[in-house]
Amino acid sequence: MTAADTDRAIRAAWRVVQPRLITTLSRMLRDVPLAEELTQDALVAALEVWPLSGVPDNPGAWLVATAKRRALDHLRRAKMLTRKQEVLTRDLMQEQEAMPDFDAALDDDIGDEWVRLIFTACHPLLPRQARAALALRMICGLTTDEIARAFLVTEATVAQRIVRAKRTLSRSGLAYETPSGEALSERLASVLEVIYLIFNEGYAASRGEEWLRPQLCDEALRMGRVLVGLAPLEPEVHGLTALMELNAARTRARTGIDGEPILLMDQDRRLWDRLQIGRGLRALGRARDLGGAGGFYTLQATIVACHATAESAAATDWRRIAELYGQLAAQVRSPVIELNRAVALGMAEGPQAGLDLVDLIADEPALRAYHHLQAVRGDLLQRLGRFAEARASFETAARLATNARERVLMERRAAAMADVDGTA
Repeated sequence: MTAADTDRAIRAAWRVVQPRLITTLSRMLRDVPLAEELTQDALVAALEVWPLSGVPDNPGAWLVATAKRRALDHLRRAKMLTRKQEVLTRDLMQEQEAMPDFDAALDDDIGDEWVRLIFTACHPLLPRQARAALALRMICGLTTDEIARAFLVTEATVAQRIVRAKRTLSRSGLAYETPSGEALSERLASVLEVIYLIFNEGYAASRGEEWLRPQLCDEALRMGRVLVGLAPLEPEVHGLTALMELNAARTRARTGIDGEPILLMDQDRRLWDRLQIGRGLRALGRARDLGGAGGFYTLQATIVACHATAESAAATDWRRIAELYGQLAAQVRSPVIELNRAVALGMAEGPQAGLDLVDLIADEPALRAYHHLQAVRGDLLQRLGRFAEARASFETAARLATNARERVLMERRAAAMADVDGTA
């Protein structure tokens, strides 16, 4: 196996094991930042050992055993071991001898453990933005760059938030638990935000070679369903679940055979998962029944439902979608929401109406390096027949895109405009 093969194996195993290992160590140590640190230590060990000894037959189990061994070493040094030491040591020896499959090395109730870890990371003692950043870093293994793009802030800002949040958790001695009653309601908004961002990163990856990261979408959906059981009377829990179900229903139609992105207007709607759309519509109905029709996630789910129930892009109620984005914009000031409203206006009232709104928000600081702004602008210019300008916008979008698939898509659209315009 070459060094490149070993590196790919480490990265692949790490993507799977990292978030689950943190939950396991968090429960063992009752110290979330320490669990994250020991998990990172296990990765460093793999980077040092595997190139020399080869990739283990069960890479995930190797990482689990290494991290647990380091956790035991920490407990010994801190003189914190109790009768649990004997049990933990025996478990570790069995793992090392048998090297069981990865799934067997982790807890069966890992879904609930993930939710417990999110609630710990989203404690009210932490600043709101730091809660989501910390959970995304520890639970999903996203890089600071990926989190920065999700929040439209700099990497340095995200790194600072994470460091401060972990320091607060370490000093406070917060319980590793799923809260109940009033404490549950206090933390719920942050938890929903974290799950929402996790799903979004899986639905359209901010960087990397692939546009979709289905594992993140699946885990976000699973956590959303767990939350429904924990807080069945909270309308926004159902609203977020509806939003994720309805979006995930389009997965099969969103990429081609080679993984290239297929935009909404060009998707084969026969590939949309009608059973999943049904689940999403039922969750949306539940959110409305509970009085949450105007909630942030429920409004977004309502927008996606307009797409999901339309026979074609042309038959979609774009005017209604533009109105819903207007309601969202009135609730949360966000240039990204305004950009989405511009798309809907461009369909409902014509491309010039959409372009006028795009030009109004183009100087927003958060959108200056946001490739979707240039992609939307290019699309509207193309529909207006301004092909040279559209080409320039698509080229700018390609330069700004950090996801390889999206970059190629923008390059193709730019080339198509050159062909239409007759320029080299």
